[in-house]
Amino acid sequence: MNEAKAAKCLSELGSPKRLAVFRLLVKAGPDGMMVGDIQRRLKIPASTLSHHISRLAWAGLVDQRRDGRSLICSTRDGVMDQLVGFLTAECCTGFADDCTESAA
Repeated sequence: MNEAKAAKCLSELGSPKRLAVFRLLVKAGPDGMMVGDIQRRLKIPASTLSHHISRLAWAGLVDQRRDGRSLICSTRDGVMDQLVGFLTAECCTGFADDCTESAA
């Protein structure tokens, strides 16, 4: 994951409703959930939920698939791990270069 992709994901997760949808889909696992079930659990109007899901899909966080007449949403495989990995990739590596520059 690069900085632009991470920023796009984090921007879309910055909405409390979208974050709630994403977290619910994480709980649902790889099978995902039908849109109607998401709506009932989170008590979000259908038109509003559709907007939030489309934003999550646009950011590459969520996939949608049809099963007959049902629309099923799930988190995109590996994207959560990639985002967390990007955020923590340089954890505790310090700033050794800054220390040697200031000592000179």
